[in-house]
Amino acid sequence: MHANLIATALFLGGALSFSSGFSRCRLHPRSGARSTHSGLRMNFFSDVGDMLTGGKLVPQSSLPYSSPLSSDLSVSNEVKTFAVRERAISFTGEDFDIADASDGSEFLRVRGAMLHLPGKDMMRIRTSQNDEEVVVLDRKLASATPTYDIFRGGMGAEKIGWIEKKLIALTDTFDIYMEGKGGFGVTGLFKPPPAYRISGDFVDRNFVMKNEKDETVAKVSMDGLIQFDAFNHYQVQVAPGMDAILVLAAACAIDEEFDEEHKERKMKMM
Repeated sequence: MHANLIATALFLGGALSFSSGFSRCRLHPRSGARSTHSGLRMNFFSDVGDMLTGGKLVPQSSLPYSSPLSSDLSVSNEVKTFAVRERAISFTGEDFDIADASDGSEFLRVRGAMLHLPGKDMMRIRTSQNDEEVVVLDRKLASATPTYDIFRGGMGAEKIGWIEKKLIALTDTFDIYMEGKGGFGVTGLFKPPPAYRISGDFVDRNFVMKNEKDETVAKVSMDGLIQFDAFNHYQVQVAPGMDAILVLAAACAIDEEFDEEHKERKMKMM
């Protein structure tokens, strides 16, 4: 499908170039027309690129919970890009450092404690700015699929929702539900629609998060404008108005669910 889209893009791009030349011969437009056509062609290829990576990021005007996870850091009025790196040396294997890609400054620290014991199987997320614990993801051991409860401001504080892997789906999919929205059932058949749905290629770290309106609010990828020097690096782009900390927390939780697959792929690449 991607190959067809690219071929179409190349064909139409050539068609735009030909037609612009034809217009210059027949209609003799002013000199600014060429730059206009070039701009249209660039916009076209940009749109095709967005199609291949899950669509354009759509600015958000509200969140499905009371307030952002961090009043200072969660939400921006512009697209934010973050670099996520899994720590090479970790006692738990679930530790990540997250930086703001615009200036390389540290943004979040994710520290795991995956001991597979009740109340001990969790990931704690702190800001690098003031070491504030903003989120705890508590993995539920007795669940049909991998599920993490999301707590605002640390364990025992306010539970705002949960992340769970969809039990019945054609491809791997994770849903984020909000607390207090009603519904029941383990298969998702009797639950309200999720606030967010995450789908794509989780092994290659190429997936998107969409809201209940099917708007793309975040993208995760291994490539792009940022070139990483090791396998355990990837980038996360977050739409304006979206809670970046929720996105990054979900990305790290999903990353851990595919940790073994990532290790196998890394060995094959060596």
